[in-house]
Amino acid sequence: MLRGSIVALVTPFTQQGNVDFNALEELVNWHIEAGTDGIVAMGTTGESATMSHDEHIMVVGAVAEIAAGRIMVIAGNGSNATSEAVMLTERMGHLPISGFLNVNPYYNKPSLRGLVEHYKACAAASELPQLLYNVPGRTGYDLLPEQVAELAKIPNIVGIKEATGDVSRVAVLQEYCGDEFILLSGDDITGCEFMLQGGHGVISVTANVMPAKMKAMVTAATTGDIATATALDQEMQPVHDAMFVQANPIPVKWALAKMGKVEPFYRLPMTEPELPQQQHIEQTLQQAGLI
Repeated sequence: MLRGSIVALVTPFTQQGNVDFNALEELVNWHIEAGTDGIVAMGTTGESATMSHDEHIMVVGAVAEIAAGRIMVIAGNGSNATSEAVMLTERMGHLPISGFLNVNPYYNKPSLRGLVEHYKACAAASELPQLLYNVPGRTGYDLLPEQVAELAKIPNIVGIKEATGDVSRVAVLQEYCGDEFILLSGDDITGCEFMLQGGHGVISVTANVMPAKMKAMVTAATTGDIATATALDQEMQPVHDAMFVQANPIPVKWALAKMGKVEPFYRLPMTEPELPQQQHIEQTLQQAGLI
């Protein structure tokens, strides 16, 4: 559980700025058909920071209802305010989901004691498993292995999405937290090597546009098929690069729009890519045979 090829799902919007639940249903079913192991709903890629609490919970509930047990669903429950993260956790705890993805409290840069207390409060708000999410580029704070080891003592904190791109952390986290602690890459460019070093899967942006190939790569990497995993990863590298030519989820949503999966609508302050980036994304998709 909470392993394998997990997509950090976008949230499709209508031109009026509302959640496009029809497109959302099509995306969920597409990932199930492609063999994706899990969906993160309302993470960074889902534009959670621009959603109201009610919208956030409604989207997670809709994804879980559409999935109907056919694929695991992980709900983003993070916030820079502990009270807000606890509230989201409590309100989503009754949904048919597999667990939570809890991003490090952004902007605040808490002390180690404050960080531990934050995660303890979130973990106490639901018995469901929770994954830590370390993404210094978004939060301004690097959750170091020593701190992860302290948090791993909390029974339902079962793993981490590690998005630093530092694959050397796999061995360190294994040493500090044990083999049962789930290690997921949150950096597509280094995800294959992360798994070849002992990681258990990915939470991927690129999986939004290449779900079947990502699943195949993850399967190969986590079963020790180095040649296949490396070959598939090399094929995906240009797409990985294109998905981050601007801040996530700007490029991936534009890519999905070009593929006819969603409309190219965002929540401010996110906007469509600049013209050079649009052209780069489209050229990459064409070269990859996606459009």
